[in-house]
Amino acid sequence: MVLIRIFSILMLSLLAALPARALETRASSAWVYDLTSGVVLFDKAADQPLPPASMSKLMTVNMLFEALRDGRLDMSTQLRVSTRAEAMGGSTMFLDRRDRPTVEQLIQGIIVQSGNDACVVVAEGIAGTENAFAQMMNQRAQALGMHNSHFANASGWPDPEHVMSTHDLGILATRLITEFPEFYHFFAQARFEFDGRAPQNSRNRNPLLGLGIGADGLKTGHTQEAGYGLVGSAVQGDRRVVFVITGLSSAEDRAQEAERVVNWAFRQFVQRKVVTAGQRVAAAEVFLGKADSVDLVAADDVNLLVPALQQDGIAGKAIYTTPLRAPVTAGTEVGRLVISLDGLPDHSVPLVTATNVAEGGFRMRLSAAAGVILSRITGE
Repeated sequence: MVLIRIFSILMLSLLAALPARALETRASSAWVYDLTSGVVLFDKAADQPLPPASMSKLMTVNMLFEALRDGRLDMSTQLRVSTRAEAMGGSTMFLDRRDRPTVEQLIQGIIVQSGNDACVVVAEGIAGTENAFAQMMNQRAQALGMHNSHFANASGWPDPEHVMSTHDLGILATRLITEFPEFYHFFAQARFEFDGRAPQNSRNRNPLLGLGIGADGLKTGHTQEAGYGLVGSAVQGDRRVVFVITGLSSAEDRAQEAERVVNWAFRQFVQRKVVTAGQRVAAAEVFLGKADSVDLVAADDVNLLVPALQQDGIAGKAIYTTPLRAPVTAGTEVGRLVISLDGLPDHSVPLVTATNVAEGGFRMRLSAAAGVILSRITGE
């Protein structure tokens, strides 16, 4: 028989107050993710494919980081600048065909200067042509679970077939942070200029860098069709938040909205230990054992992201099968502890037996057998 026991976990460390305030945003699409806990804090039209503008350069950067990791390129590799790359408009590194920029310079040119020309150089250096590189991007995106993205080029240059969702951009940003920590510092670089060219275009466009709120990446984007957007990340204490906003009407709106999202994510939620490993949650009956029951305890600590001002404790369910048949071995998983918070995903951890329970003696087994026979005769 499966039992479900409802209980309340007391949150003695939390102060009584109001629950988390919902986020309101002017962005047409947004996605906010607490990377530390793996919890999506906010989702607004996050799976809708939209023009990503230069934010899609993050996929080009990902392809470049993968090539570095598997040895196809190294930081000192020099790449050729084609006529096509030289002719790129918009934001550039101001490359010409005589240049042979290194991979390290191109990384900085893409991330800091948002260089469209640098993206073409990387695409041609890896795949031969930009079209071939775009196909590689599409195949890789599908493998990474980015199912609402399609790439037509390496730079985010406007194209009706070049789209990404804010959720996919968040998946990509999370990957760049977690899979390539050795390269992530480039996203916080404040300035870069290639060979002393165009110092006026040398500043990182991320408006959150230097504000003292823990922001350290990733990429802005803007076209007339896409509006103003930002893929960002910030760290405060032990927590990291990744967020994507797009469809803002100006660079100023983008900066204000991005800062507001970061402040909301860190001020409305906190990481708390709500259950300690070994904490008693329930007790299960034991059949034919020397003891009638055994305590069930949480197998692991449960650290959850909770509304910062959670008031009343947290609802939970202990789901387990009973009775257990002796002998029972300590540490055996016999159920799950499921903890629920309004507006956040359920969290589940194993419930395990706290102690051993040996089989009962002959008289106990005889008595139990007699009880079973009697119940069958009486129907009780």
